[in-house]
Amino acid sequence: MQLSTTLEYPLPSTAPKSLLVIPKAQNFRTLPNCPPRSRLCTPKMASFPGFSVRCRAAGGATESQSEYRTLVEFLGKEGIGVGDDLVLLFDHIQYACKRIASLVASPFNSSLGKQANLVGGLGGGSGRDAPKPLDIVSNDIILSSLRNSGKVAVMASEEDDAPVWIVDDGPFVVVTDPLDGSRNIDASIPTGTIFGIYNRLVELDHLSKDEKAQLNSLQSGNRLVASAYVLYSSATILCATFGSGTHAFTLDQSTGDFILTHPNIKIPPRGQIYSVNDARYFDWPDGLRRYIDTVRQGKGRYPKKYSARYICSLVADFHRTLLYGGVTMNPRDHLRLVYEANPLSFLVEQAGGKGSDGKSRILSIQPVKLHQRLPLFLGSPEDIEELESYEDVQQKVNPGYEV
Repeated sequence: MQLSTTLEYPLPSTAPKSLLVIPKAQNFRTLPNCPPRSRLCTPKMASFPGFSVRCRAAGGATESQSEYRTLVEFLGKEGIGVGDDLVLLFDHIQYACKRIASLVASPFNSSLGKQANLVGGLGGGSGRDAPKPLDIVSNDIILSSLRNSGKVAVMASEEDDAPVWIVDDGPFVVVTDPLDGSRNIDASIPTGTIFGIYNRLVELDHLSKDEKAQLNSLQSGNRLVASAYVLYSSATILCATFGSGTHAFTLDQSTGDFILTHPNIKIPPRGQIYSVNDARYFDWPDGLRRYIDTVRQGKGRYPKKYSARYICSLVADFHRTLLYGGVTMNPRDHLRLVYEANPLSFLVEQAGGKGSDGKSRILSIQPVKLHQRLPLFLGSPEDIEELESYEDVQQKVNPGYEV
């Protein structure tokens, strides 16, 4: 069976016609090189902070709530004004993620597992982390969208051994984990996509393609222009920062638009949840065990007992932590600095939180290799500070299971 990743957004068959309005022509994308988009209608929806819905009641009157904003509108000149190049790039990124969301939710995605020829030739993982068929398809979808944007010089992916040079004059560099948590898909556990975006280093243009692709991809997290993750769960949520706050957009399945639903997210200064695989408790260093023992007994700096919540899907665990506070972590050298730690640390810092390897700020670490791994602790500032005070929190041995 051939799997189609074509994405369509039909109107709900049960929606009353009196509640549907065809948007005005100026609401359609007008930027050059925009990905294809179907004709849209806007159904009546509940009101959320940060956006509005215009709908027509049975009598023909139009009601309006607060301002309705799609992702592209939010980024444009009447929004935060990130510049046309970045607006166009994110328009292609959101299109790729809609295709991945459709693929992940497809009843036919399990058939990809039978196509063993898809996994040949791609690196970046071994054992439990070896690329899965859906990882590879997602990787191809993203690469295709970045090529079509005309705005990306190089893409570095967790699924590839080396960065891919795309176009010489592209202003941006994109690093990505195309489908984080893919080994959970058969159990319908949430998954996600992670992006980091840098400016191309023009001072490297005289080097060979391989050299400049590698060096452009190894920029410090301090140089990130934007980063984002997309959560594929009960809703599809794109959460992004452009260096001035962290904002989340929810995919309206009836129109195909990402709608601003969580403007200016602020992580609580302290949470009451820790997220870690504590089945590995006896493999942990003494400092991490003491920290977990202390907070779950309510004997830490915060006099309430902490609860554990662990999905084993980084984007999902991080999303919950960003909204509710606390700390999500993997204390061993497992998560990748370039594709996961840097983009998510930029997002959490822009929301008022912290990203740490247990000793140092993530965004200050200079990557030395593309698939470099490290411990990762993300969360509320007071929680991360308390955890770091225990000092010995990085797990350096991995007995009984693969790296």
